[in-house]
Amino acid sequence: MKISTTRIVARRRLTGFAKLTGGVALFGAVACPLAASAASFSGDNWTVDLSGFANAYYTTVSCNGAAVGGPALAGEALGCGGQQNRSSIGNGLLPDALTTKFTTRQEGIDIAAQVSLMSSIATSNALSANSGVDVRQAFFTLGTPDFGTVKLGRDYGVFGSNAILGDMTLFGAGAPIQATQRGRVTLGHIGAGYTYLGSYGQIVYSTPGTTGLSFTGGVFSPVDNTGAYDSRSAPQVQVQLAYAAGGFKGWLGAKSQRFYAVAGSAALPASFTMFAAEAGASYTLGKFGVLANVQEGRGIGILTDGDQGNAKGVNYLLQGTYQVTDKLKLGLSGGESRNRSDLVSDANFKSNSNVTGGAYYALTKSVTLSLELSQTRSRDYAGNTARMNGVALGGILFF
Repeated sequence: MKISTTRIVARRRLTGFAKLTGGVALFGAVACPLAASAASFSGDNWTVDLSGFANAYYTTVSCNGAAVGGPALAGEALGCGGQQNRSSIGNGLLPDALTTKFTTRQEGIDIAAQVSLMSSIATSNALSANSGVDVRQAFFTLGTPDFGTVKLGRDYGVFGSNAILGDMTLFGAGAPIQATQRGRVTLGHIGAGYTYLGSYGQIVYSTPGTTGLSFTGGVFSPVDNTGAYDSRSAPQVQVQLAYAAGGFKGWLGAKSQRFYAVAGSAALPASFTMFAAEAGASYTLGKFGVLANVQEGRGIGILTDGDQGNAKGVNYLLQGTYQVTDKLKLGLSGGESRNRSDLVSDANFKSNSNVTGGAYYALTKSVTLSLELSQTRSRDYAGNTARMNGVALGGILFF
């Protein structure tokens, strides 16, 4: 793209903190409105917007209880990074990001593209480089007001998007898992309330946003799980039906993919079909806000698609918030991710749960400071329980 005339326009359209926690769309074809755009360049009928966010949180955790295998978030191995007590200064649930958006209109078609470069700040020692770049979003869209929008490229998944978007810990840390914060991010309620929505190559259609009712769905590049199963030619499918009016939003979603045992693997069954469904709703009335979400299915996984093989699983998330002042919001959220069938070989892992209480203060229209106290528990089918207590203090900047 050639830019013949360029102008830089400071457009700080970031709204108050109440809007930040109101379930606005952070992921997908509608790029992050939290950051609006710090700068805009225009020329040759193209507009290029630059935006992003940066954050850092001091987290300290203490782990105790019995040894629980599998993805036990409260155990010493994951929760405390191999120690009984640990602390870090790193990213919260979000990484740091620089986002570039391109928009134009040609022959009656709205054309847009987005590339987001993300990175983490914490490392396990003072010599390791944090130069890894995480490209979760690199896609373009084609649409018209009557037809809707088609997205092609890499982006977050559709299934589970409303759960993580509405999670108050999106602007904090949630479960401050040390094994993931050192080199990446904390987990919020991932694995303890909902399965991560993931990033996929995809072709997705969304209906026009002219009414309260909307549909989004498409095909996604199939993924492998953690070594026992892989994918073949059939794509993953994800769909979501949503309705929004006033302070209410409700949604139904589903996803499905076929998994096949890796050649030479002793995994049973030899193949299975992941199928998961979800239902949820959020409602804001004055200063109060509530959110509830349930995901259930076979092969849904704890952290990601099929990571517990053919086990049936269920995820619950329940949250309440109260806007004390224009700047201060308090919230309490609780979630659990549980295997309903004892089919996994990894120490018969059963469940993770997390409860987080948080205070979020809008220091300015661009900076939010937060303090969170949390407890995470992990269980197995033998009755063993591990517990992790955590504190997270820090802030996030949107620009």
